[in-house]
Order: sequence, then structure tokens, then C-alpha cells
Amino acid sequence: MMMQKPSIAPTLTSLLTQPDRLAANPRSPPPVAESFEHESGIGVNGKARTNVEEHCIREGWVTIPSPKARECYGNPMQIAVKGTVGAFYA
Repeated sequence: MMMQKPSIAPTLTSLLTQPDRLAANPRSPPPVAESFEHESGIGVNGKARTNVEEHCIREGWVTIPSPKARECYGNPMQIAVKGTVGAFYA
């Protein structure tokens, strides 16, 4: 009697989808809560970024804080980086 191999369980990335647009600012609209249950990251042009404040996968941009420049409220100014944006679960 030949036993069949058990089917491989679907990966985490196929079960969960990252939101298309997400911001770290608490004043932004609330995201899907399930996207924060697992460790995730953002990649821009093939490089993983750790300092992304806001991203939009569909439009292909991320914003990162400026290291020195500040706005009138004292928050860091945001720099937009365009390219191929991808979200992944670590």
C-alpha cells in the first residue's frame, strides 16, 4: 500500500495579504489589524528598508524621515522614494 505525501501547508505570505497603503502615523486611517500580527517588512528596489514611515505598493513609493530637516511642528520631514515596492512577512 502506497502512502501519499501530505499536502504542503500554504505559506504565511499566501494566507495574509499586506495592505496596499499603510502609514505609521497614528492620525492616518486604521489599517487591517491582521497585518500587524506577524513581523513584516518593506522592500524598495530590491533592498529591505527599516525606516519606512508610509508606503503604497500600487503607486510604487515609500516615505522615509529626513535625518536632519524638521518641519514647523518639530517632526522630521518626509522624503519620498519611488521604485518597485514590495511587502513581505519575515
